[in-house]
Amino acid sequence: MLDKNGSTLTYVSSGCVKTSEGELPLRLKLILDNLHEVIMQYHPDQVAVEQVFVNINPKSTLLLGQARGAAICAAVLNNLEVSEYTALQIKQAVVGNGHAKKEQVQEMVMRILSLTNSPSADAADALACAICHAHGGSGLGRISTAGYRMKRGRLV
Repeated sequence: MLDKNGSTLTYVSSGCVKTSEGELPLRLKLILDNLHEVIMQYHPDQVAVEQVFVNINPKSTLLLGQARGAAICAAVLNNLEVSEYTALQIKQAVVGNGHAKKEQVQEMVMRILSLTNSPSADAADALACAICHAHGGSGLGRISTAGYRMKRGRLV
């Protein structure tokens, strides 16, 4: 989760909802309930979500889509605007290369948010989605890039 004040992004929080190997409806409820708690604690104005991609394993894609649906429902039930971005859009916005590796995304998330420790891969993906949204997504406005340029995925 990020705060945006003018062109400044500030890290607020990040984490992962872990589910057990139980029945799918109970796992989806856990996601919905946990995200509702996060929303109640931090009171975000908007939510950004990565769009599901089709991967090699259709079962995994379907499960990911259902978990994503629970996350979107948590936002919508709390009257939050939801914006969606592809992995390509997120990587392009954060690294400057839509085909960047996870490690590059983690590094840029650390730099952009001035973090002292590298976030987990999942947390970095979520924060990168929020950064993408802040850079030009629906509603938050564009971050000024005057005086900056991207060179090999780095702000110069």
